Amino acid sequence: MKFIIFSCLTALALAAPQQVSDRDRLATITLDERVDNGDGTFTYAFASDNGIEAQVAGAPGQEGQSNMQGFYLLPRGDGSFARVEFVANEVGFQPQSDLLPTPHPLPEHVYELLRIAEEQRAQGITFTK
Repeated sequence: MKFIIFSCLTALALAAPQQVSDRDRLATITLDERVDNGDGTFTYAFASDNGIEAQVAGAPGQEGQSNMQGFYLLPRGDGSFARVEFVANEVGFQPQSDLLPTPHPLPEHVYELLRIAEEQRAQGITFTK
């Protein structure tokens, strides 16, 4: 449900007129294609002359939700665009982008401890609380 609301808000934001560098001119929609096949599958593509784009394909999911896969481009402060690719299904919304934060890498000693623990398990050594 949260994803559907998020998708609607994103679509609304993308559909709103966008200003480009010339403050007196609004962005022009250059592509607006929507296909509803009537069986729960759909596609849509949107683009404007300021570089904002979105493309999504969807199909019914096993738990009654719409499974979707696609991407959208978001403007960055430096004038470039960030691409966010995503899959949304039974597991939830799963975006992939260089915009998204990543966890810090584990320290080297953690990898050594994991290796030692794996060796101990292979030798049948177990620990209990």
